[in-house]
Amino acid sequence: MVSNQIPLPISMAALLFLVTALWILPGLVLAQPAGTSITRHYRFDIVMKNVTRLCTTKSIVSVNGKFPGPRIIAREGDRVVVKVVNHVKNNISIHWHGVRQLQSGWADGPAYITQCPIQTGQSYVYNFTITGQRGTLWWHAHLSWLRATVYGPIIILPMRNTSYPFAKPYKEVPIIFGEWFNADPEAVISQALQTGAGSNNSEAYTINGMPGPLYNCSSKDTYKLKVKPGKTYLLRLINAALNDELYFSIANHTVTVVNADAVYVKPFETSVLLITPGQTTNVLLKTKPYFPNATFLMEARPYSTAAAGTFDNTTTAGILEYKRPSKSPISIKNLPLLKPTLPMINDTSYFANFTQRFRSLANSQFPANVPQTVDKRFFFTVGLGTNPCPKNQTCQGPNGTKFSASVNNISFTLPTVSLLQVHFNGQSNGVYTTDFPTQPAFPFNYTGNPPNITNVSNGTKLVVLPFNTTVELVLQGTSIQGAESHPLHLHGFNFFVVGQGFGNYNSSTDPANFNLVDPVERNTVAVPANGWAAIRFLADNPGVWFMHCHIEIHLSWGLRMAWLVLDGKLPNQKLPPPPPDLPKC
Repeated sequence: MVSNQIPLPISMAALLFLVTALWILPGLVLAQPAGTSITRHYRFDIVMKNVTRLCTTKSIVSVNGKFPGPRIIAREGDRVVVKVVNHVKNNISIHWHGVRQLQSGWADGPAYITQCPIQTGQSYVYNFTITGQRGTLWWHAHLSWLRATVYGPIIILPMRNTSYPFAKPYKEVPIIFGEWFNADPEAVISQALQTGAGSNNSEAYTINGMPGPLYNCSSKDTYKLKVKPGKTYLLRLINAALNDELYFSIANHTVTVVNADAVYVKPFETSVLLITPGQTTNVLLKTKPYFPNATFLMEARPYSTAAAGTFDNTTTAGILEYKRPSKSPISIKNLPLLKPTLPMINDTSYFANFTQRFRSLANSQFPANVPQTVDKRFFFTVGLGTNPCPKNQTCQGPNGTKFSASVNNISFTLPTVSLLQVHFNGQSNGVYTTDFPTQPAFPFNYTGNPPNITNVSNGTKLVVLPFNTTVELVLQGTSIQGAESHPLHLHGFNFFVVGQGFGNYNSSTDPANFNLVDPVERNTVAVPANGWAAIRFLADNPGVWFMHCHIEIHLSWGLRMAWLVLDGKLPNQKLPPPPPDLPKC
């Protein structure tokens, strides 16, 4: 069994030891004077590691030989410096998911967007500051499907002597959901792209790298959370699964949601959570005031509207175990193991009701700075499509085509150089164009019967935004090749989810119902299956910023695009020059 807790507080003796051992034991919280920020140094060595799950042993790409990878721990306002050294045959890049990267776009990490990948034997130092964020984010590889095993938590504590807007928890616990493939995930996506078919499913979901007792050969590979009665635990939930949104529930317990994507929210209680790939959710778990004479399964399984058989329809589980009283005659092993009840796999009403419960705190300390006026409006369709099968090849996608995915029917083609670098150097000719459409070229009934022609266009097209533009973007799901939910992640910004609904967005009536007072602020939003989501953000961060579906197969098929935000007039509104060790293609 594996335990994974962040004890609070840390003793002064331990702190003195940690100050001297920063480079040896990175990732642990160091003392710092009130109101000050410090620089925290980490080293990520990309190495191969033999790991056994489901009675299958394979060599995986890892950071520092850990799976999941090491924690990044910092306080709001701290600078984080991570040296990544690549010792494996795969190229690599690391994305710090959700970090605003204000004036540090060179450190964002998506390969061929803000940097060329780090090649074998090479290194790159990511350097960024945590600004205006507190809660949980995460880091992961951002090239092909390497993030299947290369991921870990970013834990952002409040500034020193600044409290949470809720009672201080007894302990804090990262819980990361992942996805396990017996095969090499790189071979899985390579085969899918070559044949044009859907990708093979994973064999299991994981909690902190462990499949749990509901899978064959996995009873010993079970994450166990040991708790004491009458205590409050802060659970930092991260969905790092490649291709699935997940329900999560702890049997016979409710939790209080307090934070989403490193932004505090108005607290609300729930017994079941829904979290999309890319999203994080912090919840308070208040344990029972007494030893309950039972242990409790913590389960996660997919929410999906896709056709049966096109996703991993299994359940991962960990165990919540209370500390047994010293005089209790009952062994933990003999206690009943209780199981939670989860919604139906395709319960779209639960999806809608749950997501609408998220609201920003919107108070004087943590305001919701929602743009009240809009400079530019965009309407993007997001969904699946097809590409014709190349000559002299047999394809296994719909009607002999290849599966594809697009935004406004443009399937984004990754360049072979860094978009940010060619933009900064004024060498964009032949690499990208700036004519990404602001709306679909041919409107249709997006959520009704799909059109007969489902082929997409392919290209590397960007949207250019002047500095400080206020943007309203409606993301409209389509029914082409099946209606699915699409968790859209925007790099470099937080945005406010001002509206959401099913069916086709109505520009005449739906804006009247927008929430411009306390909408949730996120970096990843789930566009409902056969529905839409409206977001607003301020383009106050110069650089090239990726936006894409965080379901990895959709990203690989081309459901992605990029925003080019121009420099402002003032020095602090400009992108600085690239660091000298920026990788070369």
